Amino acid sequence: MSKKQQNDENGYVKDPMSDLFTAVLLGDPKNESLLLSYINSVFLDVGKTPIVTATLINPFNVKKYATSKSIVLDVHAKDELGRYYDIEVQNSYHPYFENRTLYYWSDQYSSQLMSGMQYPKLRPVISIILTKFQMFQQLKKRHNVFRITAQENPEVLLTEDFEMHFLHLANVSQESIDMLEGIHSELRHWLHFFAYGDTLSEVEMTSITDNDPAIQQAFEQLDRFYANPELRELDRQRRLALFDQMVLNMEIAKAEAKAEAKAEAKAKAGSIIRFLTRRFQHVPQDVCDTLYSLTDIDKLDRLTDFVADCDSLDEFTPHLR
Repeated sequence: MSKKQQNDENGYVKDPMSDLFTAVLLGDPKNESLLLSYINSVFLDVGKTPIVTATLINPFNVKKYATSKSIVLDVHAKDELGRYYDIEVQNSYHPYFENRTLYYWSDQYSSQLMSGMQYPKLRPVISIILTKFQMFQQLKKRHNVFRITAQENPEVLLTEDFEMHFLHLANVSQESIDMLEGIHSELRHWLHFFAYGDTLSEVEMTSITDNDPAIQQAFEQLDRFYANPELRELDRQRRLALFDQMVLNMEIAKAEAKAEAKAEAKAKAGSIIRFLTRRFQHVPQDVCDTLYSLTDIDKLDRLTDFVADCDSLDEFTPHLR
């Protein structure tokens, strides 16, 4: 079945991994049972004890979003033990995404303490991040958990307060549903929904998720969301805004990388000039200008090695060409 067959009557493709849709799906207080199901499916996959309640801290308000389209759409919740959750979906990778996830975790952790409160009041923050791309090429699993451990003995934790779950759906297609085998059934049901909710019919989704009532409810929510013209338009605007932001982030990253490379080249050239000056007292301006004009880091490294071995400037300068 092709995606085209699952477009709505206006030709709009449903996307279960739209961050606006997931904010409605998991961030609506009426859907806290779905939020609980999703969190527990992640826990069960790594042998953690399921939680009893998941209470939203930042209930999603579509009317508020309509006037503030730049807001972050992560879902924040708290369980019966006082642990906090940051739940997000990400469709495309952008530079410093890892830094951003750590920043969001630290913001939720540090914001727990008000003035005068003591550190023992801090409670764990657990991030659950679902992506369409694979962040860690060295890791083969689709669900990876990060904690802060000792290098000497990874069994020793610095703290129980830090925990990040990364799940990815990279290279998952309808022709390879078995790629999600080996994952706990409840999490596999959720990943089936996020991976194939835009291509499968309700009957087909029900079949591959073993009539899971949470997934049936999520599928119904997906249909209702994209049947609403106002929500479809908000989703379209959100996609465009995210695309523009992604392009901007890429341009900024390129500019920063270029500036860093230029600064590194200038620093290496300066080091060579200082070393030449110590050895030969005077370095002609044209030699300095040539060195500062070089941007090839490998060549500057080779010049750095050679400057210690050459016996004169006349021996050194031909290597600038």
